[in-house]
Amino acid sequence: METTLRGVGVSHGVAIGEVRHMGTAVLEPPARQITADEAEREQGRARQAVSAVAADLIARGQLAGGEAQHVLEAQAMIAEDPELMADVDRRIAVGSTAERGVYDAFAAYRDLLAGAGEYMAGRVADLDDVRNRIVARLLGVPMPGVPDSDEPYVLIARDLAPADTALLDPALVLGFVTEEGGPTSHSAILARALGVPAIVALPGAGEIAEGTVIAVDGSTGDLFVEPTAEKRAELEAAAAERRAALAASSGPGATSDGHKVPLLANVGGPADVPAAVEAGAEGVGLFRTEFLFLDDSKKAPSEEKQIESYRKVLEAFPEGRVVVRVLDAGADKPLDFLTPADEPNPALGVRGLRSLLDHPDVLRTQLTALAKAAEGLPVYLEVMAPMVADRIDAKAFADACRAAGLRAKFGAMVEIPSAALRARSILQEVEFLSLGTNDLAQYAFAADRQVGAVSRLQDPWQPALLDLIAMSADAARAEGKSCGVCGEAASDPLLACVLTGLGVTSLSMGAASIPYVRATLAKYTLAQCERAAAAARAADSAEEARVAAQAVLSGE
Repeated sequence: METTLRGVGVSHGVAIGEVRHMGTAVLEPPARQITADEAEREQGRARQAVSAVAADLIARGQLAGGEAQHVLEAQAMIAEDPELMADVDRRIAVGSTAERGVYDAFAAYRDLLAGAGEYMAGRVADLDDVRNRIVARLLGVPMPGVPDSDEPYVLIARDLAPADTALLDPALVLGFVTEEGGPTSHSAILARALGVPAIVALPGAGEIAEGTVIAVDGSTGDLFVEPTAEKRAELEAAAAERRAALAASSGPGATSDGHKVPLLANVGGPADVPAAVEAGAEGVGLFRTEFLFLDDSKKAPSEEKQIESYRKVLEAFPEGRVVVRVLDAGADKPLDFLTPADEPNPALGVRGLRSLLDHPDVLRTQLTALAKAAEGLPVYLEVMAPMVADRIDAKAFADACRAAGLRAKFGAMVEIPSAALRARSILQEVEFLSLGTNDLAQYAFAADRQVGAVSRLQDPWQPALLDLIAMSADAARAEGKSCGVCGEAASDPLLACVLTGLGVTSLSMGAASIPYVRATLAKYTLAQCERAAAAARAADSAEEARVAAQAVLSGE
């Protein structure tokens, strides 16, 4: 009998197949006391295991490339964190085995993050995965992971670690469903990059029996257990229609009546550029420069290294627009040389522009490197600051850009509600706004963007979030300036139409989403998008907003 479950759709497409569950194993090692003579040997075992796991994560990242490589390299840094290793050494010195020392040290750090309710609590799944890999190696047991299968299947897991998601084979894994996670988790972002239909935050999915046929709609978040022949035909027809629309879609982003909406790509570095170019991106709407800094948490990359990386991205879009976000450190991206180590709540502390203003030499070097990287190139360079709270922040950033001799447009990211409320004031100092909808939702609803339990409040269809976006777009229009969206909201084709109707002037997303958004925008006029936006804002919930917008665009 067909039943329907609803989670959060995070990657477009339809997958129909039999369920396979992620392998699990008990990886808590026994508590066994060792003698003082054994401590040095156990410490050596622990270090060897940590080094091997870090090397494996880096190798997996190099195989996957792009966004996945950045994520897995960050995980490798967790594995080799000196403070964690010092704690492991201390525990072994007082009698723990290597595996027990690793397990307990990671558990203590995990409890600290989860219990504090910090932004970094969203990385607990990553921390657990690193711990499990190290402990499994020490115990000599297989690491739980993606099941072996000769036939294609739909994967169900409690959660998926980035190391598992990054190397999924789309020829075998038709789609995946997780019980936990959120729409902006690492796994969700990687699923979109792979083009694998995915649903997250679906409690009870793990209870679906192995081998059961399910249908996953990654666009709506619907999961159909034992779908009828009629439902399968309906979903397959919808999927075929989407594929046909994608094949027919090309050129710049625009509504059916010619209103231009540039479609840009979110990139983390040169490795992400080929996919963006292939998808027809009209430029880069978010160049996340922090990935370059994560290579070494102890010191900033040299000016020369930064110039080399920036120029590779700028050269890929001659005559195109490239929007660079200066270093966004802090919260879940701590850097030893930049961010405080003892903040009780890093998400609400010294992160983003605040960190850079406290370390003007780091900001100056980055801005100078950007200026030199753009020399002689016919590219439209725009540089923006993360976590701008008010006009004082915006002025400080614009002044720093001018002092560095940067010939570019200066902008501010709207990620804090105060910036949306005072957008017109901020625009007296900068030339454009870019909405980071992931963080804007997090701060507007006091809902950690990585915690599945509050994913309802992270839904970009929330009417209150749409109000903040409209407020920012209205301010930009009044000042004759641009206002783009570079958060994950832009990757939802239907929501892209609503954002256009709200007055957003450009949309930036992962490369895999660009064809879907281009094809959908081309189906509707600007007036239809405006009516859909008004209907969505008049709703009282995210689901009602989505339904209302769809009804308008469908002509119902």
